[in-house]
Amino acid sequence: MLVWSLTPHTLPLRFTWKISRNASTFKTNLILQVHDPAGGPIGRGEAAPNVRYGETPEGIQQEFSALQQAGLGAVRTEAELHEFLATHTPAHALRFAIEAAFVQWAAAQAGQAVWQWLGAPQPAVAVPTAFTLPIMEPEAVAAFVREQGMARFQTLKVKVNQESGFELLQALVQELPGRPLIIDGNETWHDVDTLLQFVERVTTLPGLHVRLLEQPMPATHVADYQYLRARSPWPVFADESVTDTTDFESIAQQFHGVNMKLMKAGGYRNGLRILRETQAHGLQTMVGCMVETSLGIWGALQVSGLAQVCDLDGFLILRDEPFNLVHEETGQLYWHE
Repeated sequence: MLVWSLTPHTLPLRFTWKISRNASTFKTNLILQVHDPAGGPIGRGEAAPNVRYGETPEGIQQEFSALQQAGLGAVRTEAELHEFLATHTPAHALRFAIEAAFVQWAAAQAGQAVWQWLGAPQPAVAVPTAFTLPIMEPEAVAAFVREQGMARFQTLKVKVNQESGFELLQALVQELPGRPLIIDGNETWHDVDTLLQFVERVTTLPGLHVRLLEQPMPATHVADYQYLRARSPWPVFADESVTDTTDFESIAQQFHGVNMKLMKAGGYRNGLRILRETQAHGLQTMVGCMVETSLGIWGALQVSGLAQVCDLDGFLILRDEPFNLVHEETGQLYWHE
């Protein structure tokens, strides 16, 4: 029998993390471990619950207890694990944590790196990441850019809402003109015409260089995304529209690219499937994250060889990052196996 454990970690943030739907000053993530009591390696995974999908730390703990009672400890192969999780269907974040821990344990048992075990391309030693500006008062942007050293990142991400999105972008472009930007709406617009008016206004900003527009409207607005896709001056990427089950024929009609997050995909295997389906449909690939420790970011780096864009700054938002599995220098992420 394998021994599994789950430990909640309260993670204070370095600043208020505000997006269009909520704001927080700390996160509670859960670290999962698995090992054989006879000895050998330890596998670890991280669950970062997402309120957008009804996930909570308390709910994750309850689900984990139920999985323990259902026989999780008896699982000995990855195939058995997938069958077990297909039967008991935990929350996506917990499913990823379980699979990540098991894969790390199994790969170590086999003497392989995680990316090798997964059959993924070898990740680069240094992976450039975007860094995110959360929603704030526009007059606070200049000080935030300096305090966080945002100039060292090749690509910047901006969380926006309808109320202050233009002013936020204006303030950031004034500080760092010409820097490629990811504009992330987190489903804030509910009207495609209003969104296009915002886009038209933003394109007038001097020094603006938009790399992509990420999920500006709710995932349910399929027809609006089809309309937007042909009219946006920038590539439109799906985030909330892509979870563990996705109709890629439809996604290809709505978007130019996909942001795959392992916490939403529910595991490495499904995350890799999503990235490969994205490529097969001629779309651009991106790997993103939630607010996570370096354990979760390390996991995302294992599949980063399939990504054209990486947005893996979640651990840089934490005040006291506990694991030090990834470090950042001049906007590049460095990791070791």
